[in-house]
Amino acid sequence: MEFIERNILPRYASFDAAHNMEHVMRVIKASISLAEKMGADADMAYTVAAYHDLGLEGPRAIHHITSGKILRADKRLTKWFSPQQIDIMIQAVEDHRASASRAPRSIYGKIVAEADRDLSPTTVFKRTILFGLDNYPEKSREEHWQRFQEHMQQKYSSAGYIKLWIQGSDNERDLNDLRNIIASPNVLRQHFEKLFDEIISKR
Repeated sequence: MEFIERNILPRYASFDAAHNMEHVMRVIKASISLAEKMGADADMAYTVAAYHDLGLEGPRAIHHITSGKILRADKRLTKWFSPQQIDIMIQAVEDHRASASRAPRSIYGKIVAEADRDLSPTTVFKRTILFGLDNYPEKSREEHWQRFQEHMQQKYSSAGYIKLWIQGSDNERDLNDLRNIIASPNVLRQHFEKLFDEIISKR
């Protein structure tokens, strides 16, 4: 933990507001909690969570693969983990992405994938708006709304690509609430307008 806190977590400070230190700390906390409930190794779950988004230092589209390469290249981890454990953690990091078409290969992949998804509607909406503002500052308010709406449909709607791998989780309940909002465009727009104004006023 001391090694990761000193050498790994500070790298998140340079990422966008949706993938910053606050995000990785939340994923770590949720991962450890899930590991304890499911009888998994908490040290492995902690390490997977800490490395899962480091690939954002490169192209976002392949960040999960890059994160796995970063973990594999970090030979300092052999001080605490066996080669077999490291292989499992690499796979888990690679498998965490929401757009993955197949189930994670191990319980550790399922844990980090679940922990990475804070699906409370307000959190999802804020993260999407923040990402848009950080990465597309030239867009108008209406263009941000269009991007926001398209992202909600593509990822979180009943026809979206997001998948959950642990049944009965808080995320399952939150995703259902989220989908009910997305199904009503007027209600979704109200949420967007309110949060967009709040975020802009703090910048």
